Amino acid sequence: MKLDVINIDKKSVGSIDVADDVFGATVRGDILQRVVRWQLAKRQAGTHKAKVISEVSGTTKKPFKQKGTGGARQGSMRAPQMRGGGVIFGPVVRSHAHSLPKKIRVLGLKSALSSKAKDGKLFILDTASKKDAKTKTLSASFKKLGWTSVLIIDGADVDTSFALAARNIKGIDVLPTQGANVYDILRRDTLVLTKAAVEKLEERLK
Repeated sequence: MKLDVINIDKKSVGSIDVADDVFGATVRGDILQRVVRWQLAKRQAGTHKAKVISEVSGTTKKPFKQKGTGGARQGSMRAPQMRGGGVIFGPVVRSHAHSLPKKIRVLGLKSALSSKAKDGKLFILDTASKKDAKTKTLSASFKKLGWTSVLIIDGADVDTSFALAARNIKGIDVLPTQGANVYDILRRDTLVLTKAAVEKLEERLK
């Protein structure tokens, strides 16, 4: 598959051949859903917690005598059936992360890349850098390109000046190749890869 290469000023600077099995793979919605769910599950804090009877503050005295009241027997004011008592089967601190086979993760990333290519939302940039990179000039360049919601993936390292200028612009994300993931690709409308990113991604996914 051949894709055009542009620079940050929207000028064509040639073309590049990309691997069909990475950027032209079958888009699997079910796989994308599994990978996104796996990613988001790992992000969950899992710090929710309800107090059980042993953690509730209160007296340990028996509320009233066992017999002779005509009511149900009670052993503690901290019991779950009492107002302000402990919680039965409440949430506890835990990890929500679950495992996902590496083959599924690789297939998910291929599907995400291919979906952007199929929809015409994939652009190849020669380099993610700009002389005297400032937020104002970078914002003007993105406006000229028509990019309002975009993920830019660079090679092994990201140009620091470019990344710092871009992070002040709403809807723009910049990541190195090792940070490329399905959720962030699908989250943004447009995907922009540098030539270095294409090379690294093809190595990673082959």
